[in-house]
Amino acid sequence: MRSYAPAAETPPVPGAPAKPALNRSDWATLQRLFPYLWDYKWRVMAALAFMVGAKVANVGVPLLLKNLVDAMSFKPGDVQAVLIVPVALLVGYGLLRLSTSLFTELRELVFAKATEGAARRISLEVFRHLHALSLRFHLERQTGGMTRDIERGTRGVHSLISYSLYSIIPTLIEVALVLTLLAVKFDVWFAGITIIALVFYITFTVTVTEWRTKFRKEMNELDSSAHSRAIDSLLNYETVKYFNNEEFEAQRYDENLKRYRRAAVKSQTSLSLLNTGQQLIIATGLVAMLWRATQGVVDGRMTLGDLVMVNAFMIQLYIPLGFLGVLYREIKQSLTDLSKMFNLMEREREIADQPGAPALVLQTSPEVRFEKVSFAYEPSRPILHNISFVIPPGKTVAVVGSSGAGKSTLARLLFRFYDVQQGRITIAGQDIKHLTQASVRQAIGIVPQDTVLFNDTVEYNIAYGKPGASRAEVEEAARAARIHDFISSTPAGYATMVGERGLKLSGGEKQRVAIARTLLKNPPIMIFDEATSALDSANERAIQAELRSIAENKTTLVVAHRLSTVVDAHEILVMEAGQIIERGTHAALLALGGRYASMWALQQSSE
Repeated sequence: MRSYAPAAETPPVPGAPAKPALNRSDWATLQRLFPYLWDYKWRVMAALAFMVGAKVANVGVPLLLKNLVDAMSFKPGDVQAVLIVPVALLVGYGLLRLSTSLFTELRELVFAKATEGAARRISLEVFRHLHALSLRFHLERQTGGMTRDIERGTRGVHSLISYSLYSIIPTLIEVALVLTLLAVKFDVWFAGITIIALVFYITFTVTVTEWRTKFRKEMNELDSSAHSRAIDSLLNYETVKYFNNEEFEAQRYDENLKRYRRAAVKSQTSLSLLNTGQQLIIATGLVAMLWRATQGVVDGRMTLGDLVMVNAFMIQLYIPLGFLGVLYREIKQSLTDLSKMFNLMEREREIADQPGAPALVLQTSPEVRFEKVSFAYEPSRPILHNISFVIPPGKTVAVVGSSGAGKSTLARLLFRFYDVQQGRITIAGQDIKHLTQASVRQAIGIVPQDTVLFNDTVEYNIAYGKPGASRAEVEEAARAARIHDFISSTPAGYATMVGERGLKLSGGEKQRVAIARTLLKNPPIMIFDEATSALDSANERAIQAELRSIAENKTTLVVAHRLSTVVDAHEILVMEAGQIIERGTHAALLALGGRYASMWALQQSSE
């Protein structure tokens, strides 16, 4: 008994909505991110402790500087100056400076594993979820834009943590410490001026940044659009060349770039306005503080060291605040990017395993049965109408008919790329809708009509049918697919790179690689969807004989246009407009003198 249990079935996202939330709030995005970071809670706490230590040391620097200046009250040229210099204060000043840097580096060192770990987990979940999404999603996606969203989302994890934990939170801690010191050590006006300046600064920054966020969003959308156009054009390089449309593609791309440039100019103009306003508020607050401190020195209420300390505090506060607009914008952008990626992770799975679904269990070659199956990709366009047929264990059933009759849809439904709307499909009496997808697909091998290969070696692409297969097994499968001699004749042999989507190989070579990797998988159920359509007659006859030998004890579904390739099938189904209009053996269908007989006569005369 063979159980086709899933090797790595991706679990549904806990609590994921049925449809992605398109307008996720910033708070909701942070809540979604928090569990990934909380897995490293001890590192988070240690990083926060080091961060507080760094800020306490940083605030202590102006205090020591004040004491150092006040202790230096002696006449120029005094021979006792060397003895008066407070060595302990100088050493302490240096140690505080060193401590600030040390605590900062320790914080980053401790938290780096949490940041990278969270980014890795999120990226892996997105990757797995994309593979778990239905074929419909992947047929409709824009690869360039989607990869940009994932790339920006992953980068957003680093940016959000970096800007918030390393910039915003430390600055808030330092502001609280400085305001407390100013209010306690001097009068409340110092704290009051600082608070008023900060309120104006933050209000102005947030307001302007919120206003200019729409320009950033527009830039990102246009950037994704331009990237999608460029990727799509490059993937279809040969089509572009066939129709001599290089300049047309360049113009389309340039039109996107022009719109991106206009959005980028607006974004830069609004940024200049933001920076100018920020500096005006900072300068006003700094002048007011220094005026108050200078007045205190003149009145004798403050020492020269106090003036130096106030100035140092203001510089330490306003330098990080000078980047608040950039930080706020980047945090908002990171949240937007993360939100897009989380929405992608929460995209509804059209085909999902039922809770506790069992794996497919097979004892021998299974029977495959379609029972009154009706299906439509879109409700307004039905594809299959009440289809019923049986593929007996170890037998071959062929499906023929005109293009668009629904032949390849049968293979997609058996592979469970889609679920049927009416009827059911069973393997060995087990309804595939109630089984795990991974176990069903593990039991089926397919040679598709349109073969797409990975941009890797020939050996890798053949061995993909059985990861971990030995070189001898790969070569045996290649021989069976009649491609071993060709591979051996190339300079790099099995290490030959096939190029993106296998474009370095001819159509026939790609198809033989696809046949080889399916033979290597050696599943109990085989699907040949125009498996030899790209081969010449001599190779087709040779491979057909090999395929018949391999399919001898396997349950096989063959989709074909060339009727000569299916004459030995146990049963032939003739489809038209999503319905089976004739069925029987090759001889019986010829004797019937119907649609199949006319197709056979037409193909024989053309050959």
